[in-house]
Amino acid sequence: MRSKGQGDAIFKGVTLFFSLSIFALTAWIGWELFKNSKLPMEKFGFGFLWEQVWDPVREEYGALPFIYGTVVSSMLALAIAVPLGLGVAVFLYELAPPGIGNAIAFLTELLAAIPSVVYGLIGVFVLVPVMRKAGAPYGVGMLTAGIILSVMILPFIATISREIFKTVPQTLKESAMSLGATRWEVLRMVTIPFSFSGILGSVFLALGRALGETMAVTMVIGNRPEIRFSLFEPGYTMAAVIANEFTEATSDLYVQTLIQVGLVLFFITIVVNGIARYLIHKVAKQAEVVA
Repeated sequence: MRSKGQGDAIFKGVTLFFSLSIFALTAWIGWELFKNSKLPMEKFGFGFLWEQVWDPVREEYGALPFIYGTVVSSMLALAIAVPLGLGVAVFLYELAPPGIGNAIAFLTELLAAIPSVVYGLIGVFVLVPVMRKAGAPYGVGMLTAGIILSVMILPFIATISREIFKTVPQTLKESAMSLGATRWEVLRMVTIPFSFSGILGSVFLALGRALGETMAVTMVIGNRPEIRFSLFEPGYTMAAVIANEFTEATSDLYVQTLIQVGLVLFFITIVVNGIARYLIHKVAKQAEVVA
């Protein structure tokens, strides 16, 4: 009996160590990014976040064009993917026959497994020519990147929202139907309000995916460090500038400035994913209380 208790204690200690190592690893990554970006912090301070000039020759750096490009392309992707993803989730949950539903769910999840470079190639050879024919001056640009990102994040919204819908207690739906509510009314008045925080969490998770996407966006956004308000103009993102210019950085300030861009992106994604996890956890707790 004593050895069993010792075994449980050892097992608990080992698993606790593994769990805490995640926090340690995250803190270590943040510390390394912070430690290796001291030069731009000392030279530019917080002005780095809102300066627009990016000139490696004169060693003048501002991150605002990349923050703007990251935010706008991600918001475009959400504007396209959220309605489509929720539509897919509702169809799979409420309307699809089992055979068809399983096939569509498999194909939807398969989209998430396609490498980003493949999406980039599709964007270059398929979407960019279409955008040029539509009247866009370059073909590459913010809107093109947003469309590619929307396809990449759609599986996250559709799959997670479908699973969130499954947490709605059946008793709530049956009560509404017993009062004469139609399937659409049950969805509108019971399922979606009950699942709203979880749906919002899936959107934030998809946003985190969009914020950090590198290869596909780099291939279709145009990579121009300027702020242009036309969605057809080229732009730049934080992930793309790091991927494009890190190997070309020749000075310590240049290298550490790119690392500081990574630090800003790291902080943003941590916050976004933290909010998403909280919202999904909130829905799960709500389902337990109702059940």
